[in-house]
Amino acid sequence: MKAVRSVLEYLKGNGVEYVFGIPAGSVNAFFDELYDMPEITPVITKHEGAASYMAATYAKFSKKMSVCIACSGPGGTNLATGAANAMREHLPVLFLTGAVPVNTVGLNASQELNAEPIFEPITKYSVTVTDAKDLLPEIVKATEIAISGVPGPVHIAMPIDVQLETVAPVDIPSAPVRKPIVPSAETIARVARELVERQTGYIFVGQGIRNSVDQLLELAELLNWPIITSPQAKGFIPNHPLVAGVFGFAGHEKASELINEGDVNSLLVIGSSLGETATNNWNQNLTRNRFMIQLDFDQTVFNRKYKADIPVLGDINLSLLFLIEELKTLGLTSKNRNEEPVTVKNDEKDLSEYNSKNVFLKLQELLPKSTRYSVDIGEFMSYVIHHMDVVDYDSFDINVHFGAMGSGIGSAIGSKLAEPERPVVCITGDGCFFMHGMEILTAKEYNLPILFVIMNNARLGMVYHGHSLQYKRAHERFGQEPINISKMAEAMGIPSYRVEHMEDINQEAMAKLTDLQGPAVLEVALVDNSIPPMGDRVKFLSSFGK
Repeated sequence: MKAVRSVLEYLKGNGVEYVFGIPAGSVNAFFDELYDMPEITPVITKHEGAASYMAATYAKFSKKMSVCIACSGPGGTNLATGAANAMREHLPVLFLTGAVPVNTVGLNASQELNAEPIFEPITKYSVTVTDAKDLLPEIVKATEIAISGVPGPVHIAMPIDVQLETVAPVDIPSAPVRKPIVPSAETIARVARELVERQTGYIFVGQGIRNSVDQLLELAELLNWPIITSPQAKGFIPNHPLVAGVFGFAGHEKASELINEGDVNSLLVIGSSLGETATNNWNQNLTRNRFMIQLDFDQTVFNRKYKADIPVLGDINLSLLFLIEELKTLGLTSKNRNEEPVTVKNDEKDLSEYNSKNVFLKLQELLPKSTRYSVDIGEFMSYVIHHMDVVDYDSFDINVHFGAMGSGIGSAIGSKLAEPERPVVCITGDGCFFMHGMEILTAKEYNLPILFVIMNNARLGMVYHGHSLQYKRAHERFGQEPINISKMAEAMGIPSYRVEHMEDINQEAMAKLTDLQGPAVLEVALVDNSIPPMGDRVKFLSSFGK
């Protein structure tokens, strides 16, 4: 058996269904073995960077390890951004890169590059295998590292000769199982006592609550405390009377008012690393005069910028379950003391004006409630965070941590492959599209019914507004020649529709772009000169030079 075949047999046993990437010389042996392995489908992308985001998002929503592969040299370096993203999002992705034959190292072989140290700081484990007998054991080791503890990406460089060498038959190991991180019972009991004694507080949640929403809501109802979310956590909790909205980038006035002016004495942080975008540039009012309790499975997030009076290390779902039981033991029961919900509601909708806010609200009105929105990076992202409603669980995939322009396009494909029955809409911009827009062909080739909504303002909108606020001017080259993207999609045989007026967005038009056997493009040609609703970020940028 070829060494690379043993790797694929192991991945198949792990339940791997897709491998994202691009074939090329140093990984062709890997792809050749897939001819005889129909259980694993290669998803051949247009760019390795897009493949890395597809793999990360697939891992996120399938709740299992995914695999991404690229050739040596430039193929591998193109994966680096996605690997760094997977590290920030705690997503188990096995990144495989080809490498030149072992006996040609140092001879300036074609596409020679030592990828191991490049991936070392952006993965949990990075290694180059130089002996065929070690290839499978290293894959097994890397897989265990990827899913254990705080999940994350791993990287293995495989020289082409190592892949092709014959190895002795071995028993293929079974798939590893992640051991839960169990919180200290003593710490949980202390937290429960503090919460009961202090009585008032806010619950601040980040993306770590993704798989623990029901427990979170039960806890919030026991305490009757408002829930404030980070931008990354928007979309996890459908309309609920205790949700006070988003704090941080593009957040809501209500949430800012609670943090900055509220007189509660406690803050319960769940699943947030309290980074820049989540805290309005590390606003000190978040914890000022408040007893702060922080629940997370990553001990490195404790006491970074904000001192945690009680850090609770453990899987979020377990910590919440144990805390709920402890609070009930102390006599707490769900109450309904709030007569008025703290939930942020949009103002009475007047959708007549053609602007970004109304475009998104109208689209959401016409699309299925179960739609998941994969949101790219651009000025449109702030409108999504600030204005769009949350009507179903886990309905927004927003990446303000390490999302790259165009990443939302690949992420939409990974999301759709992970949950085929869930409608997926990608919200992106022309700047993002010109980076990774050709992945709509990948969606076409794999018959993925994804609606790509492309906000086309013929400029780098977030850059334009950022410079206008910070420097009071914006370079003319931030704009670009207007391009009809719907015509581009049409040339690729993809259904498309161009919006130029508010009345263009209607049920008839949307019906032609949904319920298809493949992707469709909705181009929104709109230059919106309003300052995007970036929340306190606007004040932060405007303060420069003063």
